[in-house]
Amino acid sequence: MPKYNIFLDSSTLIAGAISESGAAHVLLSLGESRDILLMVSELVIQESERSIARKSPGNLNDLRKLIKATNLRIVANPSKEEVQANLYIINDPTDVPILLATMKAKVDYLATHNRKHFLDDPKVSERSGLRIGTPGEVLAWLSDNL
Repeated sequence: MPKYNIFLDSSTLIAGAISESGAAHVLLSLGESRDILLMVSELVIQESERSIARKSPGNLNDLRKLIKATNLRIVANPSKEEVQANLYIINDPTDVPILLATMKAKVDYLATHNRKHFLDDPKVSERSGLRIGTPGEVLAWLSDNL
């Protein structure tokens, strides 16, 4: 059973699906080998599929195969009421459902490439109680803790 649980947002899931050399892809490989448990929300899957379909439709089936191969655990989206009650957590209201799903999943780390809303605002980590970092930062943390 994996020792660490990592939540991926859509930016990380897409990056891992598109690039075979980046840190996001390494995280997906670790999930596939079951060294770590990767988690996403229903909304992350929807956002990722929508983005790939729009930007690179030929890769949509690859994304779907990757989702199955990496043993992603898909968690439910928060309710509209939960989102409304927690709008203070992050400046972009569209990111509140992702943050709440991550919090509910009780993960060790949230991996994201979203600098503007997650990484460059330390109050998001403070308010949510989550470790938040880039896929590279998550890999460094895993290296120190495995």
